[in-house]
Amino acid sequence: MKKIDCDVLVVGGGIVGAAAALTLASAGRSVVMVERDLCGSRSSGINYGGVRRQGRAPVQLPLAQRAHQIWQRLPQLIGVDGEYVRTGHFKLARSAADMQALEAYAELSRPYGLEIELISGQRLRQQCPWLGGAAVGGSLCADDGQANPRLVSPAFARAAARAGAQIIERCEVREVGHDGVAFVAEAEHQGAALQLRAPVLLNCAGAWAGRLAAAFGEHAPMTSGHPSMAVTEPIAPFLPWSLGVEGGAIYCRQVARGNLVLGGGRGYVIDDARARASHDSILALLPQAVALLPALRHVHIIRTWSGVEGYLPDRQPVLGPSMTQPGLLHGFGFCGAGFQIGPAAGEALAELVLHGRSTVDLQAFSISRFSSSATLQETPRSIPERKVS
Repeated sequence: MKKIDCDVLVVGGGIVGAAAALTLASAGRSVVMVERDLCGSRSSGINYGGVRRQGRAPVQLPLAQRAHQIWQRLPQLIGVDGEYVRTGHFKLARSAADMQALEAYAELSRPYGLEIELISGQRLRQQCPWLGGAAVGGSLCADDGQANPRLVSPAFARAAARAGAQIIERCEVREVGHDGVAFVAEAEHQGAALQLRAPVLLNCAGAWAGRLAAAFGEHAPMTSGHPSMAVTEPIAPFLPWSLGVEGGAIYCRQVARGNLVLGGGRGYVIDDARARASHDSILALLPQAVALLPALRHVHIIRTWSGVEGYLPDRQPVLGPSMTQPGLLHGFGFCGAGFQIGPAAGEALAELVLHGRSTVDLQAFSISRFSSSATLQETPRSIPERKVS
């Protein structure tokens, strides 16, 4: 059996784990990051690609603002721009009640510096001639934007490797525990057994992270979600902003080549690791898209996809230290909205390792909010049913 010792073991090679590995390796720590598949190929790579602060719960906005600064220097940080563009994010209202909700959010978010602009009435028609009659107004966050997750998320892992982190892909962690000195993870890589030891363990295993937390007696009531998304054939550019809709249901953006990326509804699960967009969800999405964007009438869909994302009941991530095991830090459960804040979440975890504190208050994201006397009892230190990386 091959054995590897390191300062920090990161389980999960998505954008959060890779951003943490990059920060830690750049600070001189010995880091090993293991990923059950390919880095950035799970929820970090299959998401819509919106890089938005608008619409987030106020408790997330300090973290989102920090991430906003990180995205600004993406090429210097990870070596590629990832097709990141600050196009603006426009959230549409389809009723007077929706518009009131957007007005309330604009006021609520004012202290955080999002500089949201409300647009309605005649100005909406003048500024957005491409909009159909289903929209009555909207709110624009001009500095929000979009990027290609299939480029950005793997690039964080490659940057971590260049900084000195050891990245091990297609490596499944089967069992994990603590021997009193360090964490010990038993894994399988390319058919061979692998043992990893580290005094610090970062649990960034996405939709499978709850199983690793359970191995240390911590409960996170996480469920899996499966977004349903599609992309059209290229058409003449007409859509200047990334779009969302108050109340959800649909989101849309147009890339430089002319394709439109659409999302809304839920796909279906194939097995523990795979999901697909559902026929019904795509059929429900298309009439809504045409009602908002008439230019999409008769445009062909050329690909659909889905993936596996982790959701928690309060729609807030778990981010911060374990309550039961010193040296264990969690970063998971981003509820389909982790792409924008992922780099800041990873940096925050690295700060906890390096300095024992984060410059962003993480208390609201503590796993302790799900704790009870029943869930904090000692449990076997093995991962049930499936692997976690």
